[in-house]
Amino acid sequence: MMILRESIIMKIHYGTAIGALFLTVIHILMRLTQDFHESLQYENVIANYENIGYAVLLELLLILISVHGFNGLRVILLEMHQGPTYEKVITFGCLAAMAGLIAYGSRTIIMTSMGMV
Repeated sequence: MMILRESIIMKIHYGTAIGALFLTVIHILMRLTQDFHESLQYENVIANYENIGYAVLLELLLILISVHGFNGLRVILLEMHQGPTYEKVITFGCLAAMAGLIAYGSRTIIMTSMGMV
């Protein structure tokens, strides 16, 4: 198993923050093409998911924010307590939760974009 140094993990953390910020700006700019109340109507939301470019944007946002958020949670929890067993449990727990969130979110994006809703 490959173990990443903490400095590499923090570079990933900073990179995901910058990437998520950039994609969030694009997401907001795309939302400005309609009035706010219109963009929340069911038909418009489904149409957004059926646009493959927008679905990819949402998927990338999901991945970047999940990685960033769960790594931040991992760092906070590791600062509260140390120990090799505790660190492994926290790291693997955050990885499992992150993978579960990404899997469920991806399932939603894929099903909606394919018209299965």
